Amino acid sequence: MSNLDYNGDSMLGMYIFESATLLEQLDGILLLSEKTLRLSSEDIDEIFRIMHTIKGSSAMMEFNAISYTAHKLEDLFFVIRENGISDSLLNELFDLVLKVSDFLKEEVEKVKNNEKLAIEDAVLLGEIIAFLGKLSKKDPEPLAAGGLKLTESQPQSESAESTGDKNIYNLHITFAPDCQMENIRAFMLLNMLEQLGEILATRPSDLNTSADNSSDIAENGFFCRISCDAPKSEISETVKGTLSVQTCSFIESFPAPDLGDTLFMEKNPNSLIEPCALYTDEASGTSIPRGSGEISEMLQKSKSGRQNLISVDLNKLDSLMDLVGEIVITESMVSGNPELSGLGLESFHKSSRQLRKLTDELQSIVMAIRMVPISATFQKMHRIVRDMNKKLSKDVELILIGEMTEVDKTINDGIADPLMHLVRNAMDHGFEDRDSRVVSGKNPIGQLIISAQNNGGDIIISVSDNGKGLDSDMILDKAKANDLLTKPSSEMTESEIFNLLTLPGFSTKDAVTEFSGRGVGMDVVKKNIEKIGGSITIESTKGFGTSVSFRIPLTLAIIEGMEIRVGQNIYTLPISTIRESFRATADKLISDPEGNEMIMIRGACYPIIRLHKIFGIVGSEDKIEEGILLLVDSGDRLACLFVDGLVGKYQVVVKPVPMLLNRYAVKEAGIAGCTILGDGNISLIIDVQGILNKY
Repeated sequence: MSNLDYNGDSMLGMYIFESATLLEQLDGILLLSEKTLRLSSEDIDEIFRIMHTIKGSSAMMEFNAISYTAHKLEDLFFVIRENGISDSLLNELFDLVLKVSDFLKEEVEKVKNNEKLAIEDAVLLGEIIAFLGKLSKKDPEPLAAGGLKLTESQPQSESAESTGDKNIYNLHITFAPDCQMENIRAFMLLNMLEQLGEILATRPSDLNTSADNSSDIAENGFFCRISCDAPKSEISETVKGTLSVQTCSFIESFPAPDLGDTLFMEKNPNSLIEPCALYTDEASGTSIPRGSGEISEMLQKSKSGRQNLISVDLNKLDSLMDLVGEIVITESMVSGNPELSGLGLESFHKSSRQLRKLTDELQSIVMAIRMVPISATFQKMHRIVRDMNKKLSKDVELILIGEMTEVDKTINDGIADPLMHLVRNAMDHGFEDRDSRVVSGKNPIGQLIISAQNNGGDIIISVSDNGKGLDSDMILDKAKANDLLTKPSSEMTESEIFNLLTLPGFSTKDAVTEFSGRGVGMDVVKKNIEKIGGSITIESTKGFGTSVSFRIPLTLAIIEGMEIRVGQNIYTLPISTIRESFRATADKLISDPEGNEMIMIRGACYPIIRLHKIFGIVGSEDKIEEGILLLVDSGDRLACLFVDGLVGKYQVVVKPVPMLLNRYAVKEAGIAGCTILGDGNISLIIDVQGILNKY
């Protein structure tokens, strides 16, 4: 698999994307059907199609375990489609198919990570076969999925020659009209037949070296002479695995040798041909290609109208966003060139404003392209809740709110793991069991609510439960035992106590279980959220439930920034963090018992943080009347930043701080990144959350 690197332009990349998408669709169908305890004919057909597609594409890529497992599940749903299924077997069916889904997901993930794939899962395959036995008391006659049999023109006794212990078969195979590359399809067929026996002759012979033979095969068919121990039925089954086979006939004699009665060639293990076949419907007598329904539908759509959706590699979108960022920077540098100051360039400024307008529109379009609904990430939580309900004998209902909220693709990917951990946490030790809920006067069915909503330039995602809530005393005791307290417990607020949960090594679980108790979790959640520029807030009421909220920027690449002046330096403050700006007088200031400056605003008291003191800047304003206060919000706390003045609001491109400076812990010092100003100078972007956490 080393020659199939995973990137957006490769066949392997498309395989991984398609398989993962189909398996997510499969889980969605199963979870909804399990909830209603009903499996409609449309659901059965859709699951059949999903398995057929995964089987075909996996065999094309020569991922045999994936292909074979999908094939067996496809056979199972063929039987269900033909004979139906008892309601009493539905729950067992759902469990089985979800197991298969998990196995396939693991294998696809291995493909993505270039890891060694499993040969097969014998236990899982045994469960599928055993379930097939429950559906039918007698073994059904082997059929191709879809209820169609291979066309056979002669019985075995008339078409096979016996040579010692082996039989010699003469095969005549035809392919679907206009399927293209008939010679390569015949080549793949021989690769499969060589696993059964020895290929004695083919017509034509030079399949892999001459594309001209495609027309010969299309017109006259492909002939093959094979010597093997396998019975005729196994050969027929093998032929099913070749793309676009229309008919397979066992004939009396091989064609004249002058047409190419020679040994073919060695098998090529790198051939990548999708297995699919055309079969004859016994009822109608017509030849039908497996999977051709989707192909025909696609062809009809392509003829009737243009395709409106395409898949694009995320790396290309990242490059496009970087390019737009450079355009924004260059536009600012041109418009704000200090050499233009004082010149009456009316025409230039008019053109500059038009350029700014077009640049803004271009940026908005590129950002919109990267925006995806958060629903796909939310829907994955259904599976976690379903599995943990069964394993923990709990009864919890998952409610999703605002799942069509759109966020940047990078943000969407970044919240998947934190969200999963919070759901597992809530299910494992956030909810009581049914009996305990009844005793405490609660509804025996718990509710886990995951919501998303836009709030200015941020998205707020919360995971709330109506479980037993957090015990602040117990958390303090655990923190003391692990020596995690940084100040006396009597001085800690409830919010600070709950924030102890995000410290490394902290766990409220006494015993290590499959789901929690290892002391690795909430700290990783916090780090992952902060990595994408977000903050986390924990709220809880003992006996009534817990709510954990993320505040995350909608996008990371280009933000609305307020340029502020501190001394001779220009800093950038994200607009999304600013509540308001105002001037104050010295008589409005108050001090806490430790001498820290504070100010009262509409009945609420906020600390004042002077940026020139934090960054050690000389020559800045010191009198409160000469500067400006900015009330900023970090998600769970607010404070006022004191600066010399406001320069203006601009769109800025966020650039990471050079790695060379990481040794100086600039993140802890209150710097989130940097951007390039219109005059070419660098402006540091202030990390509001980091400053408020520290000061």
